[in-house]
Amino acid sequence: MVGLVLGAGGVGAGWALSGDSSAPAAGSDPAGDARAACQALDGFDESKFAAKGPDGDIALNRYAAAGALSASAAAGDREYKPLAQAIRRSQDRHAQVFDFDAQVKQDLAEARRICGTL
Repeated sequence: MVGLVLGAGGVGAGWALSGDSSAPAAGSDPAGDARAACQALDGFDESKFAAKGPDGDIALNRYAAAGALSASAAAGDREYKPLAQAIRRSQDRHAQVFDFDAQVKQDLAEARRICGTL
């Protein structure tokens, strides 16, 4: 019981001393959104997109996250517009053909190339 009380007190003290709670979270600026989009894209494996179960769910969500985060980055800073456009083109094309055809793969490659320059 004493350990629980001391542990809770330590966590509470750390939280209270951690700084201004109104400060934005780390990486919550356009550059952070762009980096997060690239991380999602880096973890995205298009060969698993149609898979059943967790592998397919992970692929679907990472692809969607890359699109949403890159759009957020571009909205905050035009520097990230080419990244958002490349991902969006790939998503739009995928929605038309329901496959990762050559054009979708080309747009994904362009997005990944842009990520390599950030």
